[in-house]
Amino acid sequence: MQTKSEFGYNSKIEGDVVLTTVDAALNWFRANSVWPMPMGLACCAIELMAVGASRFDISRFGSEVMRFSPRQADCMIVAGTVTYKMAAVLKRVYDQMPEPKWVIAMGACASTGGMYRSYAVLQGVDNIVPVDIYISGCPPRPEAVLDALIKIQKKISTQPVISKMNIVNQLTASATS
Repeated sequence: MQTKSEFGYNSKIEGDVVLTTVDAALNWFRANSVWPMPMGLACCAIELMAVGASRFDISRFGSEVMRFSPRQADCMIVAGTVTYKMAAVLKRVYDQMPEPKWVIAMGACASTGGMYRSYAVLQGVDNIVPVDIYISGCPPRPEAVLDALIKIQKKISTQPVISKMNIVNQLTASATS
């Protein structure tokens, strides 16, 4: 758990001065501007639509910009039953999303295949893409989707940005020399 001093805020300093690290600032920006890519494949998509409505209002969490273009999204929400016919499409859309990217498996069908134990249904979307958060339920409530979004934001806020970039730069420099 991070304290206030790790975020760079010190109440003893007078004025409007805020001290922070680049990692903390970049993670704060990224965590509070998650752009979901909705993959509504079945009945869970109706609950996902409810999250964007005024009663639940996903925009309070900085995610009101639902992007239907994978190149503009950074969090895929797989809502519903994934058939093998749609699995290839889902994987292609995931591959087109820029890094860093996250995946939420919404509902029992997306997480484990649900009640469908047939040759046509993928038994969990984690067989084709890495999943960060699983939401249980059939269908899950909109509050559960908001809870998953908050968990994604917490995950984003703890990931290193600059140190990860330095490692990549060192690897590319050693590979070219």
